[in-house]
Amino acid sequence: MLNRRESEIMRAVYGLCEGKESCLVSVYEILSMLPGRRGYTAEAVEEILHSLELDDYFDLVSSERKGERMYVITLHRNGEAYRRDAQQMRRGIVFRIALSAAGAVVAFLVGLLLRTIFS
Repeated sequence: MLNRRESEIMRAVYGLCEGKESCLVSVYEILSMLPGRRGYTAEAVEEILHSLELDDYFDLVSSERKGERMYVITLHRNGEAYRRDAQQMRRGIVFRIALSAAGAVVAFLVGLLLRTIFS
């Protein structure tokens, strides 16, 4: 299970690869796709990229191009399935919220029924 920062970076990497198996990106391209209010730095993004590599989401190879560090990212099975896993997680959360709301309505109706019976 990814935390919020890892999930945002994985979403950005997945968007940059756009269905391709591998892509060439820089840290600044990833930073441009992240929400600004979280205050990401290039070092933090690189650290999270390396942790995602350890979690087997993708293979990360660094290189230099015109003095800028570039990464060749090759998605693995976990990385390719990221979007599907995120959708399933959202569906699960919506289901839990709907189940909680239905439980609250049923509890309210049972309370009204008991009040009318014992009044």
